[in-house]
Amino acid sequence: MSVTLHYHPFTRAAGVVWMLEEVGVDYTLAYLDLMKGEHKNDDLRALNPMTKLPTLVDGEAVVTEAAAIGLYLADRYAPGRLAPALDAPERGAYLRWSFYAPSVIEPGCLAKAAKWEFRPAQAGWGTYESMLDTISAAIGDGPYLLGDTFTMADIVFGGTVRWMTMFNMLDKRPEYMAYVERLNARPAAQRAKAINEEQVASRGLSRG
Repeated sequence: MSVTLHYHPFTRAAGVVWMLEEVGVDYTLAYLDLMKGEHKNDDLRALNPMTKLPTLVDGEAVVTEAAAIGLYLADRYAPGRLAPALDAPERGAYLRWSFYAPSVIEPGCLAKAAKWEFRPAQAGWGTYESMLDTISAAIGDGPYLLGDTFTMADIVFGGTVRWMTMFNMLDKRPEYMAYVERLNARPAAQRAKAINEEQVASRGLSRG
């Protein structure tokens, strides 16, 4: 039974396509037309009460939230390759940066863009400037978060950096952009980009 990804190319499901391509597992895209509200149907609601994409189904397992999907896929289908072993010392950094993306980078960038007023000590993401420095420290000398080893954390964390810099929600420090270029050069990332673009073209979709 293949993995099924409930999908639309203008959602975070597009990034999950990259995850699936890196893992190398067979999968099916179950396209849902957002404009028609197909993601609000009872079938998807039964899988994901938030009725959001991506939603991944693997046999009896249902996984939502892009970062969780990535870690699940790496542990299930690419352990030791895209996910450090459970007892590996690198596992800590792998989990740290995987969770840093949705819990710090995303809200930190949104807070700055929306000019939210808050006390940094009371916000999980702290200050925007400290977040920038932390991203730089995570990338370090690279080429990846765990040095020479590419992992699913690079898709979760790096994909967030890529998206946020693309839409000018994150400063484009040289180390960020060099890291994004390395990620974009990966064959699986290029295959995913082609798949998403084909979906956009074949379905006549437009962001405008």
